Amino acid sequence: MDFRLTEDQRALRKGVRELLARLFDREALRAAVDAPSLDRELWRELGAAGFFALRLPEEEGGVGLGLPEAVLLFEEAGRVLLPGPVVATHVAAGSVRGAAEGDVVVTAVDGGLVPWLDEADVVLGDVTGAVPVRSVDPLTPLHRVPGVVGAGDGGGARPQGRRSVVPTLPRRGDPHAPAERLPTTGVADTADVLPAGDELVAVLLTAAEQVGSAGRTTEVAVSYAREREQFGQVIGGFQAVKHLCAGMLVRAELARAAVRAAAVTGDLVEIAGAKLLADEAATANARDCLQVHGGMGFTWEADVHLHLKRAWVRAEMWLPAARAEEVVAASL
Repeated sequence: MDFRLTEDQRALRKGVRELLARLFDREALRAAVDAPSLDRELWRELGAAGFFALRLPEEEGGVGLGLPEAVLLFEEAGRVLLPGPVVATHVAAGSVRGAAEGDVVVTAVDGGLVPWLDEADVVLGDVTGAVPVRSVDPLTPLHRVPGVVGAGDGGGARPQGRRSVVPTLPRRGDPHAPAERLPTTGVADTADVLPAGDELVAVLLTAAEQVGSAGRTTEVAVSYAREREQFGQVIGGFQAVKHLCAGMLVRAELARAAVRAAAVTGDLVEIAGAKLLADEAATANARDCLQVHGGMGFTWEADVHLHLKRAWVRAEMWLPAARAEEVVAASL
């Protein structure tokens, strides 16, 4: 498999990075941390740029690209810690009117957690009895649905104030067809423990966000190590710091290769494995980035802790590690 990006894919990645740098720079990130709320104007800007309609056919008003290109978009989203239920809205763009254009915000129940429930227009899944919970990530308000385990569980109850609810995450083209659900216990074979259809896409795009975050924390650690001086030299000259940065690079690139390969093959087990690697890369790299920064990294003014907290939240959503491990194990 040739992992090199095509000229069009490189142009797409460059364009998305420039777009996000304009729409959601560090000043906007810190403003969102201080006052967490969904920026509807930002959402509409993303919709106008084709962020949510990327995989829709051109005859349906979409961009007409595929999952490999969507992965590139979500790597960039993870790199800047873009807030909001971007994965759910992107996945629902083909079945929920207004989602592709960014006029409607879509969230979903996954792993018993519902991000941005209070600000979403459409909720996929049953949120009966959902209660707010303290989120470690200041940019991701969460609700928990009692008794729900795993992405896609739940029926189709309509919460107060929402426009519509689609039972679980639908397959494109049929918003009323329930997707297959993951069992909470017991592993018979691979088919029994894998999410289906759009839920699987959501797993991969979440993994891509984790890869983007892992890559960004690597860049931040290396940059700081080149500037921070201790004992008369930059700390990047110390072997221990070099080892930390090298390990971060290896984890990020391994996860990136796995995510991009899974996007090309569409193999269910490869997607589960990619999510495992991406979760590990995002959380471990954020921790090592904190280590490189020393005490400075733990301060509220630094952005490093935001990557760690977001990585923790993503790791619990869309096929958490324990269940992803079951998927991979069942195929061996």
